[in-house]
Amino acid sequence: MDNSGSDLEERLRNLILANAAMDMGLAPPARPVQTGLAENGQPESLEETRLSQSPQSPNIPAAAPVKAGRKRPNQAQRRQMSAQLTIPIDPRPVFSEPSRPYTGNEPHGSPSHQQQGHHHQQHRHNGRKQYIPQTHSAGIYPTIRSDPLPSTPMTASPFVMRPRHQPSHSYHGPVEPNQFGWQQPPPMPHGGPRVPPGFPPMPFGAPPGLHPGPRPGQGGLEHFHSGRQYHPHHSRGEDAFAQAAYLEQLCRTIVADAEIEPADIIEKENFRAMIEQVARAAITEHERKNGFLDFPPESVQLKCFGSLSSGFATKAADMDLGLLSPLSRLPPDAPGSPIPRIVEKAFLDIGLGARLLSRTRVPIIKVCERPTEELRKGLLEERAKWERGLTGSEEPEDEEGSHEDAEAHETAQSIQAHRQKDEELTHDQWLEKLQTLKQAETQPLQAYYNMTKKILRKLGGHDITNSNISDFNMDDYKLLNRVCMAFVNGLADANLRDRLLKYRSLNNYDLCVSFSAFRTLWGILTQVEGETMAMAWETRPIRERDQHQEQHAERAVRAWRDIQNKPDYGRDPLGYQKELQHCCEQLRKIASVQILFLSQGQHESASKYYLRAKKLLEDLGGKDSVASKDDLVLKTVIEYYIKGIFYQHIREQVAVFAQSHDAVSLRAVGRRHKSLQLAHEYENCLEKGLYPAEAATKIRIYIELLKGPMVPSPSSKTQTDAVIPLPKDADTLISELRQLGDPAGMAPNQPRDRYNNPLEFPKSGVGVQCDINFSAHLALQNTLLLRCYSHCDPRVRPLILFVKHWAKVRRINTPYRGTLSSYGYVLMMLHFLVNIAQPFVLPNLQQLAPPPPPNLTPQEIEETVVCRGWNVQFWRDEAEIKRLAAENQLTQNRESIGELLRGFFEYYAKGGGQPLSTLPGTRGFDWGRDVISLRTLGGLLTKQQKGWTGAKTVVEPAGPVAGGDAANGNGNGEVVTEKKEVRYRYLFAIEDPFELDHNVARTVTHAGIVNIRDEFRRAWRIIRNAGRTPLHGQGHKGKNGGGPAMSQETEDLLEDIGAAETERERVMFAELLEDLHGIRDEKGE
Repeated sequence: MDNSGSDLEERLRNLILANAAMDMGLAPPARPVQTGLAENGQPESLEETRLSQSPQSPNIPAAAPVKAGRKRPNQAQRRQMSAQLTIPIDPRPVFSEPSRPYTGNEPHGSPSHQQQGHHHQQHRHNGRKQYIPQTHSAGIYPTIRSDPLPSTPMTASPFVMRPRHQPSHSYHGPVEPNQFGWQQPPPMPHGGPRVPPGFPPMPFGAPPGLHPGPRPGQGGLEHFHSGRQYHPHHSRGEDAFAQAAYLEQLCRTIVADAEIEPADIIEKENFRAMIEQVARAAITEHERKNGFLDFPPESVQLKCFGSLSSGFATKAADMDLGLLSPLSRLPPDAPGSPIPRIVEKAFLDIGLGARLLSRTRVPIIKVCERPTEELRKGLLEERAKWERGLTGSEEPEDEEGSHEDAEAHETAQSIQAHRQKDEELTHDQWLEKLQTLKQAETQPLQAYYNMTKKILRKLGGHDITNSNISDFNMDDYKLLNRVCMAFVNGLADANLRDRLLKYRSLNNYDLCVSFSAFRTLWGILTQVEGETMAMAWETRPIRERDQHQEQHAERAVRAWRDIQNKPDYGRDPLGYQKELQHCCEQLRKIASVQILFLSQGQHESASKYYLRAKKLLEDLGGKDSVASKDDLVLKTVIEYYIKGIFYQHIREQVAVFAQSHDAVSLRAVGRRHKSLQLAHEYENCLEKGLYPAEAATKIRIYIELLKGPMVPSPSSKTQTDAVIPLPKDADTLISELRQLGDPAGMAPNQPRDRYNNPLEFPKSGVGVQCDINFSAHLALQNTLLLRCYSHCDPRVRPLILFVKHWAKVRRINTPYRGTLSSYGYVLMMLHFLVNIAQPFVLPNLQQLAPPPPPNLTPQEIEETVVCRGWNVQFWRDEAEIKRLAAENQLTQNRESIGELLRGFFEYYAKGGGQPLSTLPGTRGFDWGRDVISLRTLGGLLTKQQKGWTGAKTVVEPAGPVAGGDAANGNGNGEVVTEKKEVRYRYLFAIEDPFELDHNVARTVTHAGIVNIRDEFRRAWRIIRNAGRTPLHGQGHKGKNGGGPAMSQETEDLLEDIGAAETERERVMFAELLEDLHGIRDEKGE
């Protein structure tokens, strides 16, 4: 039998594979296709199988030599060869790894250090000399690790994770000798275009498409643009170039303006040296007073870390300092250490501004150089309160959420008193509160829900969510069911309670006796809200606008009643909760029900409230131009509009106005409401003395106009509209009022900001500011790691500065307000550059860590190997990294800044499962599933692997008790400490490179992650449209990704939300003044 045909097919197949890999710039398969097991138990490759089957095998005849000039394969043969080119994905699972501190006892290469690496993390050999990084001090070569770092031994996991995306072929160093005889794939060269040795890296600022190409005689890659190949079926190349150019231009401008000046760095360093001397003197005096007579002052250090030290500092960056005093008998970061309070007092004594924040994750002192007199007085009073044993205005605690709306009618003092009282209750007392749970007659439903949820948490339970349901046991379900039924039984409305208890989904036997069904507390709240609307439907005074809308509403009400009697309601509590939410939302859309619940929020403007009512009037088919009180729709809307006004005294005056007219329009009622609320807001500001004397006099005159009688609008054809009359010489007054701005935006008329503290330092005007951290050992290691990454490639710094600026102006960069820190955004960018960009931009420095040299001193081990129980090894030879980066030896990625930014925003804007346009085989970041892990091969773990699947509250020591002897620096006994509650959230998960149980994104709340994801999607929408339409400044006009037409207004990627809100408020206030006095009517608007 002639096998020449099959041999030819095999040769052609190999040739096609090789040429495709070279011409397309893509990596060949990470390893040969596996067909069986070798003798040692390892999978045997297809190539090895062929080699083992010699021509002498009786089952396989020898192939005849290929004759030159044989005809090309026919169409059927080519289709068969094409089908054989599919490379199967490695199905082997990636094992989970428990996070624990590194003990330092496991030798390198031990089985506890081995980890299943991502099967795509392979490299191709491209013919150029591969550099092996060398540590000059010890002469040791960094080696690739096929495992994560030694702090996490491999253990089996029930969760099998299959690769979802193809990370970049990141260089992790040469393969170390195989100590166990395990099969390892051969080293592979980098993916992407082949660049000759010595080819210079792309300088920042060069326009896309103008990158240096191959030198003459070296061949070319016609399909590559700036280092990346654009596939027509993924993204149009011209769009991608325009998008990259848009980002390149923005980045060049931003980085030039954002870089910190050398003079600022010198000023900050001088301030650091000065306060270091003050801290040394204070700590030395304390230690010697307590018997340590030979305490060396030079052992106390203030070391800089953070952005100033890593190279990512902007002009407005504060200085982060770590206070180290390793010889102190009680280290500064030990629970109950008096050193933080001692240092705070020393700074206050020399006239600095200093405030200790002890309830943060790590205690810090905020310091400013030149506090204002008012600020300094407040800080001294705060310190005096603490010394007397009183609790002052502490920094905000990390709570699960704010209950301002629910507690709108309570004073701040009463809320604080309730919280202090609650902290004193025992578990049995909380159980008693559950048994006697009752909603007050005037208590809003949301406040009652918040109270119930708090009792649930104090009893050790929590509501079911997607992230924690796998951790629920029967005791958790039983407790939650009891709380749910107590919530229903405690409702103040007896009629509502009785109706709910008749439904099958609230059967007491199923939920609290047999425990055969389970519910969520959020689902119960939804059911109460929905049934309240269903009851209102039965007594509504008006119907829908037409028969079609009426029938649609009737179907929604029937569906609501049916879902509550669903037989299998308790089998899937989360699924049933979603069904209830869907049906409840349908009820909320019924206009004739909406009007019955119309109400103004506590801090909602009268203008917005009026617009909501006007929309409902239109939805119900009413008209605001009917000059008759007999119109039932208009009459009903006006009635409920007035009933829903928040302030009682305004509500009563508006009601009198409406009753004094035989026929009145909703517009006139709205103007009366707006004028009285504006007067009320001006009075609040005058009471607080917020206006200068001359302006205050004019405002009082205007208040009298606002409260005065209204007159028929001159432009109205009927007598139903009315306006506030203005005297003839009032133009100057209105102009001056516009300049003063809207009083609604001033502090007395704004909601209480739980983060705003009168002792908070202003952003400018107080000299140099810094934060002193008392547990900065790992922070110093993190800073050095980031600085080494910044040395690897000149594009890293501008990329990170741009993203930090973007996050700041878009207001998603404030951890204590529920969003992400700058450090988190740095790790997001590094993850993209190390693991996602193809070819990689940065090597994984932790995977390149050299084995520690022998005979290290304990201090050297603490500084380079194991710090505070965590593995801190990485390639930290800064001089060598700089040299190799300058010689273009660390990366072959030639993409521009704009192209990398485009990929970064697309990666995080697209959810998991969505492919990226210019990175074939790579999918977007899965926010709900993934954990960014910079140390890990591939860069991703799962939340299940980490055990980060539900929010947790942990009680930790905060510091010495106020007024205690130890805290004042003269005690030798046991220190009694305050307690603090720390809330750990995992809605967004970023693993710290060293402290593996620390989620850098733990501050991100539900609202925070929604804002962050929305901003990434907004940024990606603008970037996409930049490739479709001409650019206008920093914005664009166009369509949203080929979908519906967007607004024709220019949209700016870097629009400052704060400045934009200020401008919108200014315009809206001007429109309000014109509306009140009928000026807009005269203009025909």
